[in-house]
Amino acid sequence: MEFATIQLLIFGLLAGLGNILGGLILFPGKIHTRYKQSLKYLLALGAGFMLAVTFFEVLPKTILIWQKSGRGDDNLYLPMLLLLVGYLLTQFFEHTIAPHFHLGEEVHAESSLSTSSAYTGVGGLLIHTFFDGVSIAAASQIDVRIGFLVFIAVFLHKFPEGFTIASMLLAAGKGFREVLIATSVIGAATLVGVIVFAFIGARFESSIAYALPLASGVTLYVAASDLIPEVNHHGGKRPLVSISVFAGVALFFVIHLLVHEILGG
Repeated sequence: MEFATIQLLIFGLLAGLGNILGGLILFPGKIHTRYKQSLKYLLALGAGFMLAVTFFEVLPKTILIWQKSGRGDDNLYLPMLLLLVGYLLTQFFEHTIAPHFHLGEEVHAESSLSTSSAYTGVGGLLIHTFFDGVSIAAASQIDVRIGFLVFIAVFLHKFPEGFTIASMLLAAGKGFREVLIATSVIGAATLVGVIVFAFIGARFESSIAYALPLASGVTLYVAASDLIPEVNHHGGKRPLVSISVFAGVALFFVIHLLVHEILGG
């Protein structure tokens, strides 16, 4: 097995593990309390990092691929359409098929959610966790450095995502076993996304050109429509939450510089 493939599988496994750990953090009392206090900052950091990766790495590379292939010399309507489709598909699955449940929502004793709504919510999250894996694999096929940056962007929101899943299930009256199973399934969907694209999509030369803008739309939705509203919700009383978005952007540039210095280019 080639090193690049092993690297992709490791990225997929680590990202999936982030979902599981994010869900299980609800159970140990002291860790749970500390994690809840820092969650809003992690959400903001992840939002800033994801936005920076999308606008400074993924979109420029997408445009370059289309221009080099001769498909985007005169216009870029199709890749931009695919980006919009990815964005709207995520909107559709999260808000139409699945009930919207805020990332990082705290669980109160009086909270209640039907079992069917909880599992429908988990099903909706499966779609964009699958595309998390596609995003990592597609970016890595272009450049290992971009793949690494996309992996970090995905990994940063995996813990809050797992927290969300666990919150839904606990609000529906479920326990540790159900949370572990659900977060494992969600995490596995990311690994499946990596494997599907790495072993099937990569066999078709044009797949990256189509998969990358589609996956970018999903990433953009998670950053701008899931995470940023949470930042705005908490940022009014805590300015440091909003500042953490800028810290996420700064983190991107620092890691971007280090990665390019280490790997060259």
